[in-house]
Amino acid sequence: MDVFTIASWGLGIFLAVMILFFIFRIVLTWYPQVNLAQFPLNLIAWPTEPFLAPTRRIVQPLGGVDITPVIWVGIFSLIREILLGQQGLLVMLSRHSG
Repeated sequence: MDVFTIASWGLGIFLAVMILFFIFRIVLTWYPQVNLAQFPLNLIAWPTEPFLAPTRRIVQPLGGVDITPVIWVGIFSLIREILLGQQGLLVMLSRHSG
């Protein structure tokens, strides 16, 4: 296994988990009474909040709904496609180096 394969594998898992966490945050926006500080929801809130908090200062809620998790799903999906997609940078580098 070369460095690009290991990096692609690890980065792919990280990006997929973060996208999943942001999707959970989208669902949790439907339930504003939920306490994100309590276990097990804090396991979802802890890694996503550093991304969402600064974005909320820029993007205000639309109709009272926080749309920042949707924005971050799009950003992480784009990063995953650019780096790991069929024509992704890491995929192309691994083909070139091998």
